[in-house]
Amino acid sequence: MAILQTGEYPLWFLLTDNGPVHIESIEDAVSVSALIPWPYALHVCYLHERDNALVMIVNRDGFLKIDPDNSDLVLYRFSGGEIWRQYSSGGFVYYDDKPAALLYLDKRFADSGIQQPKPEIWSFNMESNILFPNQIPVLQYFFNDGWEANTLRYGNDGLIYYRIMKRSEVSSSVRFFRTADLAQTGEEISIEDFFNSVPKSIDISLSSLPDLPEGFFYTGVKYVGDSIFASWEEQEDYSIGAAGFMVIKKQ
Repeated sequence: MAILQTGEYPLWFLLTDNGPVHIESIEDAVSVSALIPWPYALHVCYLHERDNALVMIVNRDGFLKIDPDNSDLVLYRFSGGEIWRQYSSGGFVYYDDKPAALLYLDKRFADSGIQQPKPEIWSFNMESNILFPNQIPVLQYFFNDGWEANTLRYGNDGLIYYRIMKRSEVSSSVRFFRTADLAQTGEEISIEDFFNSVPKSIDISLSSLPDLPEGFFYTGVKYVGDSIFASWEEQEDYSIGAAGFMVIKKQ
């Protein structure tokens, strides 16, 4: 846990294997991390607001939660440890009032030879900083039939969208679904409907945020308490280098 005292100047944080580290300036993140394909890189993804707090996944690490506390922010980290370091994060929803993250094995850029994650769904609560396995009924049905889920997210219409895949030695089959209830399969949809449902992750004009170095980009911007949260990444083609986030008091 860490207390973030935001003000008129930004607080910058760099993601590392040991959690977020405060840096004096975004310039301190330039050329500190090798560029690697995005499924294997640390970066903030699947950012959600709930009960005035901000909850997010850090790919290959675990969850972060930022809670307003009077004029400050409280940052919590829930690390997935060695299990999460082996897999990519494919989504984040709430099930049974618990945050639920999907892990999957990404083979697009490399084949590590490891098996699919078991379990695939992980959650946390505020009583412990240790993640625990969970189950989502609709995905469990497909898992038992040889399918693998690699995306699970909310859509811009409030429904939940998921993508499943079944691999074979010669080809792979992919199907897309949406549902209002994770205990029900819902309806199968087209690839166009699936990608058109992606919600926007930036709610604030980027012109109001501090400038970033060349090759760095803001990827998600939300209000939390009386502050602004913005995740950022160093990007080149399909790769990510340094990544982290910034918080600053609203003007």
